[in-house]
Amino acid sequence: MDDTCSGLSLKQRGGPGVSTLRGLTPLALRAPSGHYEGVIHSYPLFDLAVRTPKLELRAATDELLEQIVPFVAAGIFDPGQPPPFDDPMSLYDDSPSREWRWRRAIWAGRARVEPDEWWRLYFVVVVDGEPVGMQDLIGIQFRELRTATTFSWIGRPHQGRGFGTEMRRAILHLGFAGLGAERLQSEAFDDNVASNAISRGLGYTPNGTAWATRQGKPARLLRWELTRDRWQPSRRDDIELFGIDRSLAVLGI
Repeated sequence: MDDTCSGLSLKQRGGPGVSTLRGLTPLALRAPSGHYEGVIHSYPLFDLAVRTPKLELRAATDELLEQIVPFVAAGIFDPGQPPPFDDPMSLYDDSPSREWRWRRAIWAGRARVEPDEWWRLYFVVVVDGEPVGMQDLIGIQFRELRTATTFSWIGRPHQGRGFGTEMRRAILHLGFAGLGAERLQSEAFDDNVASNAISRGLGYTPNGTAWATRQGKPARLLRWELTRDRWQPSRRDDIELFGIDRSLAVLGI
């Protein structure tokens, strides 16, 4: 997934794992300016958050993005390993163009919210009050198809610490329990061992292959899909969602 801008009832959305903004006290105590209990942003998608016992997904405000710029500037992936992203991708640029294009791509994505066509939710991953990476959820014709795709990265100092699986569990809970998705998809190049292992371990099933370029060279992508029925037996009751109701209106769900 590159970085370009390319229905449940309220009762059904309730139950374990769905909370209101005012229940956000523990998250808010460690949150940066503008994310604290009782403050509601004029833009509802900035109030979205997911909390698990291990980490939090917080809506990617400019304040939070600024805190992860050092990861982007230093490079997200080991240059000695196969590149993980398909083109076009700002994270392949040299610094400081890399940081500028990355930030502009997020701004453009935030500005484009078309319920019948495309939207992208951007989250900063926070562990013990420290931002460690990003987790996104992309919907294309979501209102009709109830299908979304995930995208994520972790700053190099925090890779290999088991955060990737928990991030994915958090975004799956948002997609299925919060937004009413019927299926969530992921894709990774066939040599991206970590990403493919996470998908396999969480019960995704193979969903075909495709070819894409990375840094201008063709490579094979593996596609994965997890349906609501396969996710439901492993649904956790210790993951909480915040800011859902107002966000549903923005997304046209």
